[in-house]
Amino acid sequence: MQQTKINSASPVTFLRIVIVFAVISACGFSDRLVSADKPQPAPAFKKILFLGNSITLHGPSKKIGWEGNWGMAASSLDRDYVHIVTDSLTKSSGNKPQTMVKNIAAFERQYATYNLKEQLQDAFAFQPDLVILAIGENVPQLKTAEEQGKFQASVEQLLKQLQKDNHPTIIVRSSFWSNKLKDEALRQACQNTGGTFVDISRLGKDEKNYARSERDFQHAGVAAHPGDQGMQAIADAILKAIQIR
Repeated sequence: MQQTKINSASPVTFLRIVIVFAVISACGFSDRLVSADKPQPAPAFKKILFLGNSITLHGPSKKIGWEGNWGMAASSLDRDYVHIVTDSLTKSSGNKPQTMVKNIAAFERQYATYNLKEQLQDAFAFQPDLVILAIGENVPQLKTAEEQGKFQASVEQLLKQLQKDNHPTIIVRSSFWSNKLKDEALRQACQNTGGTFVDISRLGKDEKNYARSERDFQHAGVAAHPGDQGMQAIADAILKAIQIR
């Protein structure tokens, strides 16, 4: 009968084998740790819908001394949060997305009666894969729980309508001019529709984030908007939320 001889390794050889495997395993584990610590690239979005108010987009108005056609009161188009976010996502993904930017201040002021299908038909038809909702500043003061509930329900309806024909990533930020009741309604509406809520309430507490800290304005309302620093801070908060979601 043919026999196979198995040679037993000496203690020294066995120890060397154990050390080699330990080193290999450690290297592999280290690689995994380094990989986990590396910042993950932002998703490559094809269509981004920005829905907001004057902080998002405001055309020229001689009445208030505003000459821009971008987010009030950034010093130039490329310094408002919309363009900072878009440019950052373009650079990180290598693909420039289509964008639609809409001022929906009318929705803020008339949320209870606003006709979504008529007024935002183009936004729904756009079918974005990323929606950034930046509202709240123009919403009338919510004096009762009932009013807060109605505002929340209206925001939920808006977000659900955007999800009807598509399943976009949804980012909802709190108000720059922080308001507890409004922001809580936005948070709950965002949570109930599977979005990511971004709390920027601290930004409005820092005077350096206001445009009036950067230059003089004819109109106090314009001056009370975020300046270049404030716009950058808003964009940073949104981009962080997109990357970690």
